[in-house]
Amino acid sequence: MEKTIVKNFHKYRHAIPLILYGIIYMHWFTWLEKNVTSHYRLIHLSPDDLIPFCEVFVIPYLLWFAYVAVVVLYFFFRDKSDYFRVCTFLFTGMTVFLIVSTLWPNGHDLRPAVMPRENLFTGLVSALYRADTPTNLWPSIHVYNSLGCHFAVMKSARLERHKGIRIGSLILCVSIILSTVFIKQHSVFDVTTAFIMAAVMYGIVYHSDMLLNFYRDLHGRRKRKPGTLI
Repeated sequence: MEKTIVKNFHKYRHAIPLILYGIIYMHWFTWLEKNVTSHYRLIHLSPDDLIPFCEVFVIPYLLWFAYVAVVVLYFFFRDKSDYFRVCTFLFTGMTVFLIVSTLWPNGHDLRPAVMPRENLFTGLVSALYRADTPTNLWPSIHVYNSLGCHFAVMKSARLERHKGIRIGSLILCVSIILSTVFIKQHSVFDVTTAFIMAAVMYGIVYHSDMLLNFYRDLHGRRKRKPGTLI
């Protein structure tokens, strides 16, 4: 029994950074949602006024939670190298978001004062509005993490031949990004800056030896195959 526990611990110890960061992130974000609700910088661009409110996009917006979880868990169990890459990508952007929200409180006034109609989707949007304040928005983590998950799927050697998964990931990623502006959760500015940050991190994580060298230094005494992180 004890040997089994030790074996499983060593096998799944790469879950520790994910768990620790998840705890830190949720506590920090909860604090922001409770304390940064006024005296914030208003984010509003003219293109925001041209985008209509479309409640059906609440579905892909909510699917984001499952999308991120499934991608991270898939690589957690199937490929440690890709798991550490996607975690590095996501954690970096989420940390930048927390710092920005703390030092430069921000929010928007894009939400409709009254729902234009009553249906299942507007009911879901109303529930979302009650649970999530229109503050702490820049850059959009919904957009950034969606891009990060899609990059991970597209760069995965294991999923290279699974065209259906890759196409499905692209469709879901795009629909989530569109949902952020169509249900008035984010400004075009939040989306644009999330794209910029994702582009920078894509270069660091997938087109640079920086991350690979970091893990090689961290696990310098271990033998590993060329091109793998761990």
